[in-house]
Amino acid sequence: MNLISDAMAQTPQPTPPEAPAAAPAAPTGTGTVAPGGPVDPTAPPPPTLPEMFAQLVPIFVVMGIVYILVIRPRARREREELASLRNVRRGDTVVTSGGIIGKVTKAIDDNDVEIEIAPNIRIRVARSAITEVRAKGEPVKDAPPAKS
Repeated sequence: MNLISDAMAQTPQPTPPEAPAAAPAAPTGTGTVAPGGPVDPTAPPPPTLPEMFAQLVPIFVVMGIVYILVIRPRARREREELASLRNVRRGDTVVTSGGIIGKVTKAIDDNDVEIEIAPNIRIRVARSAITEVRAKGEPVKDAPPAKS
């Protein structure tokens, strides 16, 4: 008998239902809530303007740093690459997205160029497939001659 009473004491007992809360104030004909509605005294006061400003300043500072360090340099790099693709001329050495290296023999139109990949072997390539433009006669990077 003692075990049953101990088990009963450890299990949560159902609580009787509470009285229903006060009904919300009915809206008036103009769509506003009647004054004197329920107010929660434990609710925190709304933030003031200086508090909101103090919370937003760090967010704007981080956004500015990201813009300066990430977005501007990437946009500048993309502009330079686009300009170099537009200015591909005869004699330039280019690398395609497939890894083919060749010399531009003819600019067919705004979208295509003709590239010579071997003697007397020419292919037509879209300008958008060109990933790198090497300048005319770009010298090979060799070690400087030793001074005697």
